[in-house]
Amino acid sequence: MVSDLAVGVLLAAGAGTRYGSPKVLAHDGLWLRTAVQALRDGGCDRVVVVLGAADAPVPDGVIAVYAPQWEQGMSASFEVGLTAASDADYAVVHVVDTPDVGAEVVRAVLAAARETGLARAVFDGRPGHPVVLARRHVDAAVASASGDFGARDFLRGRDDVIAVECSQWATGIDHDYR
Repeated sequence: MVSDLAVGVLLAAGAGTRYGSPKVLAHDGLWLRTAVQALRDGGCDRVVVVLGAADAPVPDGVIAVYAPQWEQGMSASFEVGLTAASDADYAVVHVVDTPDVGAEVVRAVLAAARETGLARAVFDGRPGHPVVLARRHVDAAVASASGDFGARDFLRGRDDVIAVECSQWATGIDHDYR
């Protein structure tokens, strides 16, 4: 039995400018609750939600952290979230605006990451979320984050990232518009 600590890091700090409102509040918080449940049921021992543009009530047992530089883009939220999960053996980085991604996806990507320490969901060959980083990769991933990008540059071109095809469970489409 694997006893490594997996912490879900849900990035939900953005203003949702293209969407018209912060996505953490979408559908009366349904997207937030759905993403938290996917992380919990997918194998995360704890969940951290990164807030910024909007304050939102988080489900019981979830740790809410604030990204003061949220306006700088996803990289700021990424760093704050991973700092809050610094004791994790595996950080499962997810985004609030992919509401059809469920526990099956999280479970599959987390399981794959145990091989190399790096895994990401792909949907019909298209990279998506969640992304799982073993602790040994977190500092380099955070250092590579910039603007509206989290681990993208860090993951690009690496041969040790396991791509987990997840289109049998979800589309992985992130909703930028209503």
